[in-house]
Amino acid sequence: MQRRTGFRFRRVLLAAGLAAGLAACGAPGGDGGQAADPQAVPDKPSKPVDLNILDVAGNLQLTKQMIENFKAAHPEVLSKVTYSTAPAPSMAGKLKAEQDGGVAQTHLVLSGTDGLSAGIANGTLTKVLPDFSSRFPNLMQNYLEPAAKMQELANGYGVEVVYYPSGPLLEFNPGAVPAAPTSPQELLDWAKAHPEKFQYAQPSNSGPGRTFLMGLPYLLGDKDPKDPDKGWDKTWAFLQELGKYVKYYPSGTTETMKNLASGAVDMVMSTTGWDINPRKLGTVPNTVKTAIMQPMHWVTDAQYALIPKGLSPDQESAILQLVAWMLKPDQQAIAYDDGYFYPGPAVKDVTLQMAPQKSQDTIKQFGRPEYEQWIAQYPKETSLPAEQQVKAFDKWNQLVGGSKVGKK
Repeated sequence: MQRRTGFRFRRVLLAAGLAAGLAACGAPGGDGGQAADPQAVPDKPSKPVDLNILDVAGNLQLTKQMIENFKAAHPEVLSKVTYSTAPAPSMAGKLKAEQDGGVAQTHLVLSGTDGLSAGIANGTLTKVLPDFSSRFPNLMQNYLEPAAKMQELANGYGVEVVYYPSGPLLEFNPGAVPAAPTSPQELLDWAKAHPEKFQYAQPSNSGPGRTFLMGLPYLLGDKDPKDPDKGWDKTWAFLQELGKYVKYYPSGTTETMKNLASGAVDMVMSTTGWDINPRKLGTVPNTVKTAIMQPMHWVTDAQYALIPKGLSPDQESAILQLVAWMLKPDQQAIAYDDGYFYPGPAVKDVTLQMAPQKSQDTIKQFGRPEYEQWIAQYPKETSLPAEQQVKAFDKWNQLVGGSKVGKK
């Protein structure tokens, strides 16, 4: 089953907010020292190091092979890598507890914007850029333009390793939906005519739900797409009206895909990755179709490598080399994976032909030729910063669907 981490931004940021005043404070050092300053970090570690890598975003599905390739190519840098996973909301507290205890047991975190924001708020992350910009020559120039904009959201506390123009996409059963809606108004009209047959999951715990929420202000021409509190009057009114014809909002995307497959619903919100990967896995039949609404704006998403405070100079040196390796075009091609974060690469000039044969075969069978055209054709907007997403999720819960989450 497709593995996704729920983005429970509200819980993440509330927990982080308790420690926000500590954001400027250092942390006790792992291996007996304070967090290393850039000048103290060698180009190469004095001896191979062990690394504990924590994934809170499902990112290892895209990047584990990159890491293993680096370990094989550079035994003088890495001696051992241990992987673990955890829910994103637990990350900031885990790092804080380790650092307060004087031993940074987590050396590298793979995270979406949720963990990134929380880690910045409670002061547990090392500032990577511009402090270590010499380790990443031409970083911003090498990123795809929309990926570079997602990198800017990191405020220097993370390095983006994968990117995708997420959606919003409509995914539907063509036997029940002969002609897909081409605008929000057509979607609303279809939902009225087919009550309880359209569905999307709770935005705070669903990539497609979140992408739909952030994409609607562009589709509806709202006053300020970046201000869910005061700039989304049309969006909130539309979602309230649409909600009259939605039976319930699942707490995660997988349930919407199962409902689409079973015929319980005929149309759901989706993204490129949530379209391709479940069809590859057989969760959803390969006969389903996708469509876009106009005026289409992609909402982009990304995941980052984060370096906790409190590491030794040798550990930081090894991690910086590893992350730089992950951004090499031949390694970035691995991020095509099985369409999980399609396309996946964050840097320029990484083609599908460079990807492993398994990825090429998957995209050939389950990809959609129109995606390449749509990605090139339509504008791409960055996701809201996590704090703004929290406001959007709160208003959605209050105004739209909070009482109908998970209630069949």
